[in-house]
Amino acid sequence: MPFAKRIQYLLGPRRIAIAEACVIGLVSGLAAVFLKQGISWLTAWRTAEVAQAWYLLPGMGLVGGLLAGWLITWLAPEASGSGIPQVKAVLGYVSMPLNLRVAVVKLLSTVLALGSGLSLGRQGPTVQVGAALAAQLSRWVPTSPEYRQQLIAAGAAAGLAAGFNAPIAGVLFVVEELLQDFSDLTLGTAILASFIGAVVSRLLGGQGLNLSMSTFQASLTVQDLPFLALLGLLSGLLGALFRRGIFLSLDFYRQLRGLSLAWRVGLAGLATGVVGLLLPVAAADNTGLRESLVTGEASWQVIAIAFVTKFALTLLAYGSGASGGIFAPALVLGSALGCLTSFFAQALQSLAGFAELANTTTYALTGMGAFFSAVTRVPITAIVMVFEITTDFNLVLPLMIGAAIAYLVSDQVDSGSIYTRLLENQGVRLEQTPSESNPWANLKAADLMQQRVETLSVHLPIAEAMQAFARSHHRGFPVTHKSRLVGIVTQTDLSKAGNSLDASLKLADIMTPDPVTVGPEASLTHVLHLLNRLKVSRLPVVEGPKLVGIITRGDIIRAESDQVSGQKVEPGPQSEPSYLAYQTRAPAVGTGRLLVPLNDLEAAPQLLEVAAAIAHQYRYELECVHIVLVQRSLSPSEVAVDLATSHQLLQLAHQVSDRYCLPVHTQVRVAHEVAHTLLEIVKERHINLILMEWQRRTNTPDRILGTVVDTIVRQAPCHVVVFRPGRSKHFDRWLLPLAGGPNAQKALQLLPALATLGKPQVYLCHISTPQEDRSYDSLPQLRQAARKLKSQLNAAVETVTLQNDSIATAIAQLARIHHSDVILLGASREGLLSHVLKGNIPIEIAQYSDCHILLVRRALSPSWEMFK
Repeated sequence: MPFAKRIQYLLGPRRIAIAEACVIGLVSGLAAVFLKQGISWLTAWRTAEVAQAWYLLPGMGLVGGLLAGWLITWLAPEASGSGIPQVKAVLGYVSMPLNLRVAVVKLLSTVLALGSGLSLGRQGPTVQVGAALAAQLSRWVPTSPEYRQQLIAAGAAAGLAAGFNAPIAGVLFVVEELLQDFSDLTLGTAILASFIGAVVSRLLGGQGLNLSMSTFQASLTVQDLPFLALLGLLSGLLGALFRRGIFLSLDFYRQLRGLSLAWRVGLAGLATGVVGLLLPVAAADNTGLRESLVTGEASWQVIAIAFVTKFALTLLAYGSGASGGIFAPALVLGSALGCLTSFFAQALQSLAGFAELANTTTYALTGMGAFFSAVTRVPITAIVMVFEITTDFNLVLPLMIGAAIAYLVSDQVDSGSIYTRLLENQGVRLEQTPSESNPWANLKAADLMQQRVETLSVHLPIAEAMQAFARSHHRGFPVTHKSRLVGIVTQTDLSKAGNSLDASLKLADIMTPDPVTVGPEASLTHVLHLLNRLKVSRLPVVEGPKLVGIITRGDIIRAESDQVSGQKVEPGPQSEPSYLAYQTRAPAVGTGRLLVPLNDLEAAPQLLEVAAAIAHQYRYELECVHIVLVQRSLSPSEVAVDLATSHQLLQLAHQVSDRYCLPVHTQVRVAHEVAHTLLEIVKERHINLILMEWQRRTNTPDRILGTVVDTIVRQAPCHVVVFRPGRSKHFDRWLLPLAGGPNAQKALQLLPALATLGKPQVYLCHISTPQEDRSYDSLPQLRQAARKLKSQLNAAVETVTLQNDSIATAIAQLARIHHSDVILLGASREGLLSHVLKGNIPIEIAQYSDCHILLVRRALSPSWEMFK
């Protein structure tokens, strides 16, 4: 048992969820600490060097930006920007890389970009880092797509919580902006991960805002209310302007098509360094500048300059694609706007003669929440975040006033989520309806069920049922009678019956009658509900009384596994289309095409001889294909494969076609499934007939000829001929059982072409069982077919009729008596040959006879008819 599965089995789902949340919180907290300490160290080094040589500041910005941009360009393009839009896209079921590689590149590029002076924040990147680490964990411990989204959301919450030391705000941001899901699982996982992330960050990284509220107490008076409303109004207007500026900056850089991402980030760093030389306040880091603004130590002129330069430099840096967020700059801009509003309020209150003037700290902190709310459109998160930073209840009412007004004003000026719009700017559109954004919402039983159902007859003896179970990997079978579902039988039922000494027991005696079923249109939610409530492993899918499929837990898990692998999601467990790795084309001069799948170098020559005989008779082109199988986790279009065997097989095809002077097309396909690929080729190349080798053994009673051949016989719209090579090297003596069905007639029409392989001597036979109607005389039909065939072949044709309890035994006996080289069967569901599919006659004949066996199945549609 794999290690991950062993852990899941020992701990159980609830403990696994708790453990995963703890691990996510721990690694997210450590990542946030690394990011904070790395940026602090690089900023301190830069400041110390600039103090010695001031002219180095622009150069450091240029070099740091170039390095950060180079890392993103070459290692993880998904790590550009703040990272929150990418997380939102993944949570919206958009296929986008989010893994350990993205997390590492995000950490390093953010340290370089912010450490070199770019006016961006580290909290946005911590959200993507936390989400990426959680996504990587979900791959190491595989889970369902829905729960994987919960883990990624928990990682995002833990990242934000660790970035601000605000665990509640981290949870609220996820449910308010990213996932919009208030389920118990989302909240529980996110809360635990956020709490641990914040604790780790606080213990190892220190406080998020070094502000002693015991020294600077927030206060609120009645005369402050209009000015706080004014602050909310200004924050809403300027926040909307800031949002629009971001998109203008992105459009500006997009026009500079000649500049790579590295140079765009480098030039943004250079410009920031130049401005920092002229205006030292612009070179201050976000944390230090925010703390100085909150305390109200600077003059209004300095604060106004800081607001304008920070506003412009943040837009310049973000538009370049640098790794960094807008959370911290938004808080800095909000605190600056709050300080300026407080100075204006103090001036008017002083003129009005109020004894208590506006508190600058209260306005600065309110401005932080208001501007953050206007930019990100998450007012509740903004209020709780600032409250968690300060732990001052006196701020709650000012924050609510400022954030609410800012949110409403900003929404009127520039509506919509900024992260959704950033994704749309990149060509990624998130649908708003859950059924469209979640590909699993509309999934039906028909999308996941197995259509080729293995069934057992209601009259089957218990001993034979046990053999069927022994040959199969299934633990249960539907039980049918005349194609109608009447029950279901499991290994448990058989084990109970095994203790009985009654040899006459049939499946009808031990099966579970009238099992619970679903229709093809049943939703996946309903299917899962029944599987869990009834504690069963499979559900038959019926349409009226007819069994049309079966859906198992394995089918659901397989489909979910495809999604977790990161590939594009399609409803149901469908394979990725095959990849055409090699092909040759001959002139299209034939009247049709005969498809020959080649796989075995030993069997291919004889198969090609049979194909060439048919193609030569009917002036067909040969279409030879070798299919190279790869694992489902690998993309056929990307995996490297060895084509040495393919070229040997196709060379044999060219040699045979040259002898018969036939046009031959060849191709090599890389695929997940052989049958699905062959059906693709039939459709693409307009195939009229498939000739394929019959596997010598089959695992289950219903898969008569082997999984691939069985699928082709059942689903291919064209004619199908299945060839089982025998021991003889000759194709002289032919045995053809007839029962009057259309496939037997097709076998007769095909025989003249096949007879060219040797010196034909043909025996036509009709075999009946004692239970069949004895009034039917098959001899006239046999004689008529013999006369027609004799004139076509110019060879001896004899007829035989007999009765036997076992059709297969009789055919095998006739083959031995007449020393037959080939047995030609028509695969039909009518008359005698109804037993071919229902009674496993080909399998029994193959067990009793060493002859070549050819099984013919006519086209399913008249439009595919070929024999004239």
